[in-house]
Amino acid sequence: MGLQEASETLLRQKKKKKKSIQRSLCVTTKRVDMLSAAIAKRLVTGLCQGAWRPAVTGGLVSSRSYRGEAPEDTRGDLIEIPLPPWEEKPGEPTDIKRRRLLYESRKRGMLENCILLSLFAKRYLNTMSESQLLQYDRLINEPSNDWDIYYWATEAQPTPEVYQGEVMDMLKEFTKNRDQEQRLDAPNLEYLDKESQ
Repeated sequence: MGLQEASETLLRQKKKKKKSIQRSLCVTTKRVDMLSAAIAKRLVTGLCQGAWRPAVTGGLVSSRSYRGEAPEDTRGDLIEIPLPPWEEKPGEPTDIKRRRLLYESRKRGMLENCILLSLFAKRYLNTMSESQLLQYDRLINEPSNDWDIYYWATEAQPTPEVYQGEVMDMLKEFTKNRDQEQRLDAPNLEYLDKESQ
């Protein structure tokens, strides 16, 4: 065996050893990651379950949480994060309620609802009765998944009975956009200044 062959053999052995070390490090890292995920899941689940209290609404126990909706997900690593229950705010002044609902209509979890609900609020919020304001408050704040609201408004999915009502009918009709308005962004807030003058 010549000098060149010996150095090539030595180089191959070093590469094999390096790959072996990399594989064992990778396996170790995966085990640590899996262990960390399991510990985190158990810790978060325990903390959330300890802090969560289900809301009782009309004899039904409502469980609000965000679970995600990835269809290819095996949900083996699913952590369900409970959300605080929606609560009616009795005694809240109507003007404050309207302002809060306007803000909550504009600041949604998804752009589609930001646009849809903020334009809906601009058109109808100031003319809603107290009972309509309560229906709207419940509709936009009780469901934990913004996609549910969007699917109900567009009638892609049936609306649960608890959210059916005058306001949902108004929202469904507004969503049909019969005037074919261009709805690409939430409305500018300058219209609020004009209304207050």
